[in-house]
Amino acid sequence: MGEEEQPGRSGAAGPAPRRRADAVRNREQILAAAERLFAERDPGTVTMDAVAKAAGVGRATLYRSFPDPSSIALALLDEHDRRLQQQLVYGPPPLGPGAPPAERLAAFYGAMLDLLRQHLPLALGAETGPARFATGAYGFWRVHVRSLLAEAGVPDPDAAIDLALSPLAPELYRFQRFERGLSHERIADSLARFARGLLTD
Repeated sequence: MGEEEQPGRSGAAGPAPRRRADAVRNREQILAAAERLFAERDPGTVTMDAVAKAAGVGRATLYRSFPDPSSIALALLDEHDRRLQQQLVYGPPPLGPGAPPAERLAAFYGAMLDLLRQHLPLALGAETGPARFATGAYGFWRVHVRSLLAEAGVPDPDAAIDLALSPLAPELYRFQRFERGLSHERIADSLARFARGLLTD
């Protein structure tokens, strides 16, 4: 009799995997649609209604996964940020451990600028204004930069962390590239010099 009951229990549990598959599919549709919208228009103008319509999902479905457009942009950026975090901890120098702190900071600036160049619309949708400081990635960058400041003997590294991170604000990169007309390479070279000047006596 126990054997006869097995199919019944399995069948009763059947809808749960289907619901999970539906949720995964909806999330993928939402993220893909949002990435298109962030790339096509001013990220600050992207609304939840626009994302729901572009993704072909209902508002309730969208809000079950994300509370606002910024959280969608953060989800899109998360994978890119995780890859860089892995390189900072386990990768080869100068981005990873083993190089002098000034060179590591210069390499970090270069890697972050590359992320901005590739994903600027997402960064503008997720990491502008006060929201930038609340992201988990920003907390990781703070820990990393503080360790470099402390290793280099910078006085009061806790007060200097956010100053050292301020050149990486997405709004600043957009201003320099598209309003001032500076090339990505010029910005990267300037930041590398800034890093070496900050951490080298």
